[in-house]
Amino acid sequence: MTATAAVNTTKGGGALGQGEPVVSFSDVNKSFGAVRAVAELSLSLYPGETVALLGPNGAGKSTALDLLLGLKNADSGAVRVFGSTPAQAIAAGRVGAMLQSGGLMEEVTVKEIVTLACDLHPKRYPVDRVLAAAEITDIADRKVNKLSGGQEQRVRFALATAGANDLIVLDEPTTGMDVSARQAFWATMRTQVEQGRTVLFATHYLEEADAIADRVLVLHHGRLIADGTAAEIKARAGARRITFDLEGPIDEDALRALPHLVGLDLTGSTVRIRSDDADATMHAVYGLGLYPRNLEVSGLGLEQAFLAITDAATAEEAEIR
Repeated sequence: MTATAAVNTTKGGGALGQGEPVVSFSDVNKSFGAVRAVAELSLSLYPGETVALLGPNGAGKSTALDLLLGLKNADSGAVRVFGSTPAQAIAAGRVGAMLQSGGLMEEVTVKEIVTLACDLHPKRYPVDRVLAAAEITDIADRKVNKLSGGQEQRVRFALATAGANDLIVLDEPTTGMDVSARQAFWATMRTQVEQGRTVLFATHYLEEADAIADRVLVLHHGRLIADGTAAEIKARAGARRITFDLEGPIDEDALRALPHLVGLDLTGSTVRIRSDDADATMHAVYGLGLYPRNLEVSGLGLEQAFLAITDAATAEEAEIR
């Protein structure tokens, strides 16, 4: 499956594909025993991009981030960050990371742990500035082990932005945050991008990827199967979403036999269909003598497109085996 090329426009004001790559993976492979977590992965990230990394569980997202950050070494291929090794880029203070793995030090205050991160950063920011940007000034004197999940995430964000990083890597950054905290978080990240930084984030919140990312990467079983803007990913899925209600008993087998069906979901009297030819599918629905109510036909959202693309990749792999 060939990845779609990204276009040269961004939400953050940068230009995709401009300048020297911030990150490059060249034919990277990584296995754990018999499991290949990353397979022949090649991609590049550029200055000023906001990039979402998507994939189902086990797709290789965390392994790819670990390779980028030098936490794991590739079996083959090369990972370069600002033209050097990940370790060299991190030592130079060019990379900040907010990861789910690893705990925070306990029995210290929020301000103490943020102060430590600032003191260790080669290009440190003032502590009060970091606390304010992460919106944790009001909990600066609280012990880390007394924080809620959302507050812990904001502390991790503060640690990732304790200095003037050129690349910020985020793994499920808004997990545990409420809606207002998530909005404030992404407003802060937009400011980072407007200053020319590159942001790479892995997320299960596909609505965030759709709204925030200039570019979307989709991994499946360690392989890059899609690379483009959210609009391009949705268009590539090549399907439409059809929703309607039916009265009386529903013959699910008849619906599953409809032409051009990509996916079907039944919830009570509501039918949701993904079709790669909505006109032909609906013609067949009427041909069954059905009378849909509240009919809606629309393009796929990013979540539905993601499912369609990964389902197609799974089907291709099954055919190869």
